[in-house]
Amino acid sequence: MAPLHEPFLLSPAGKDYLWGGERLRDDFDKQLQLQPLAETWECSTHPDGESRAASGPFTGRLLSAILREYPEFIGTHPGNIGGVRTDRGEIPILVKFIDASRDLSVQVHPDDQYARCRENGSLGKTELWYVADASKDASLIYGFNRDVTKEELRKALGDGTVLKLLQKVPVHKNDVFFVTPGTVHAICSGSLVVEIQESSNLTYRMFDYHRVDKNGRERELHIDKALDVANLHGSSTPRQPMRVLRYKPGYASEFLGRCRYFSVERVSVNTQRVRDLAAYHTDETSFQVLVCIDGCGTLFFHADGENADGEKFLRFFRGDTIFVPAASVDIRIHGCAQLLAVNC
Repeated sequence: MAPLHEPFLLSPAGKDYLWGGERLRDDFDKQLQLQPLAETWECSTHPDGESRAASGPFTGRLLSAILREYPEFIGTHPGNIGGVRTDRGEIPILVKFIDASRDLSVQVHPDDQYARCRENGSLGKTELWYVADASKDASLIYGFNRDVTKEELRKALGDGTVLKLLQKVPVHKNDVFFVTPGTVHAICSGSLVVEIQESSNLTYRMFDYHRVDKNGRERELHIDKALDVANLHGSSTPRQPMRVLRYKPGYASEFLGRCRYFSVERVSVNTQRVRDLAAYHTDETSFQVLVCIDGCGTLFFHADGENADGEKFLRFFRGDTIFVPAASVDIRIHGCAQLLAVNC
């Protein structure tokens, strides 16, 4: 029997970093027994936190195991991204929710070349943040407010004055920020973020406010590596992308960002007054990840394979993440929901 090219829900891995809170449970119903719950890795084949299928015939299986068995689910394009082994069930991206109840550390990520040479062939880390919600005074750190030298930065990190050198940017719901390797950054308290990134867990922590973990120890810093990769030029204030809505029956989409690793759109579905449900298509080039950031709905599709026997459906709710294989069966969407659509 042919493999089932049908969408399925994912269940995430969780992280209990000390800056996390309760919003992933309260807002998105993430039932993970971690305290605090800082991150949920929604779509991940990274060994530090893999997601699993949560619906359909693959329920309970690791995503990487499914993709090793059915590599055609990944698509033709992701295999061209350097360092990714699709024959091992790897995908080049990682999608996560982040609840910044407290400030994250001031940090920086390396690019692919540095990571390959210094971190055992790992990918670097390019990332895009979509702000799902933000408190009135929420902000983030994005680069430096002027050019600095390595010596000046090392001294400021040592004496705790580094925040004076950093650019702070206000954050609002629905904002988008693209963070390239080398950009010194930090998500600050009060933001609920969807992060789309390379499949990497490389973070060089520069400054952590002298906080201690549950064992009473300060977390490790990575000053030398951070200074190797940090962009020391002053950063311009990040601008929000031009939002251009494209309308189709039952939904509208807007482009949020693209790089060589991923492309992200926001899709607004509203079929309350549409008799023909919104049609959603994929092709053989890439899988897609659908992240429901608000509302709820139902995916309808016909059963795949030799014994296809009528229409099937998959309900989704706020906080759910859906994996859609490349060259998936045709999907129709009913509901009133906001989704992020990610592909490679």
